[in-house]
Amino acid sequence: MKNTDHFTDKLISDFSDPAFQKAFKQYFSELEVEVEDWDDLFRQMNDEGGNLAFVRLDENNETIGFVEFQPIVFKSWFFEETYGFIREFWVDPKYRGKRHGSELLKLAEQYMSQQGIESFILTSDTAPDFYFKNGYERAPGCKALNNDDVFIKRLK
Repeated sequence: MKNTDHFTDKLISDFSDPAFQKAFKQYFSELEVEVEDWDDLFRQMNDEGGNLAFVRLDENNETIGFVEFQPIVFKSWFFEETYGFIREFWVDPKYRGKRHGSELLKLAEQYMSQQGIESFILTSDTAPDFYFKNGYERAPGCKALNNDDVFIKRLK
């Protein structure tokens, strides 16, 4: 955990964490995504294994934002490479534009780098300039099932 005067960063692997759940529900609400069974969704996130999130909390223990990520292996008959995959990423609107998003992204990148993973991949249909500013590039020739733009970053 990283403590400062204004926020705390917490790494979680248990998605029953109340701060994460509250923020995740707000995030899906912004996306206008309806979920019939939240408990089941969070249970699935836990059951999949490998999912992690950094949650940033303010001094009142309210969630500023989160980045959910996991290692993902791309494999062919000859090559294999593990990427850090940003699954979900959100910053509360009142905290946007204040570097929290960039810092959360950096926390995930540093964590995966410590695990020997030096490439990141994500999809997004919003804020491409944010990802460009943080060193990501569009991945030409890479297509996501959700048809969103794919962004990659090599850390080294």
